[in-house]
This record gives sequence, structure tokens and C-alpha cells, in this order.
Amino acid sequence: MKRKKSFVLDDKDYKAVQLFTELGMPKNLAKTLLYISQVDECRSADVEQGADLRQPEVSVAMQELRRRGWAKKRDIKKKGKGRPVHLYKLTADLPQILKSFEKDKMKEVENIRGDLDQLHQLITSMEK
Repeated sequence: MKRKKSFVLDDKDYKAVQLFTELGMPKNLAKTLLYISQVDECRSADVEQGADLRQPEVSVAMQELRRRGWAKKRDIKKKGKGRPVHLYKLTADLPQILKSFEKDKMKEVENIRGDLDQLHQLITSMEK
């Protein structure tokens, strides 16, 4: 039986995963995103193997990608009985997704800045 050659994450991918993770993205989500960004369409099993994740981790990551609007799912019926095969594909390319992620992170920074400003004002008013 022939096995399809599958894609696996490389050092650059793992560096990107590390940076996404340091910026607050869950590691499994980052690994799944990096994997799916480099293939046209894939099955969960492909991500499991290529990103070195377990099935539940991929499932949660795919749900999150879909929730954020970054990926979509399509089902293919198998012949006979059984569950359909789910195929996943990004709805935007990685640079667009990075822009969206960056926008969210910048909002967080603005919120933190606002909270710190309020805290400075409160502390200053208490000392008077």
C-alpha cells in the first residue's frame, strides 16, 4: 500500500509557532494554523501527523480557527456507512491572519495602557 507523502513542520514553522505562543496564542492552535497554511486542504489526520498533535488537540484548534473565521470545513461522504471525512482549508492567507491577530493584540495593549493610566491617576490622587 502506498502512503501519501505528508507535509511536516520545519524549523521556521516552529519558530513562528514559538512567536505566536509568546504572543498569547495557544501552542496547538499555532501549530495547526502553520500546518494548514502550507497545504491547500487537509484532513485532521494530516494535521495530527504533520504538526505532531493528538486528535482532540487538532479538533479544538480547528474549532477555534473556524470560530475566528480563519478556516472552513467541508465534508466528503465515504462510500457506504460511516462518518464523513472533514476537510479543512484556510479562508485567508497567513499574512491576512497575522494582520487580524496583530489587530487583536494591539487592542489588548490599548486596554492595558488605559488600565495603567487609570491606576496611575488613582494612586496619584490617593497620595494627595
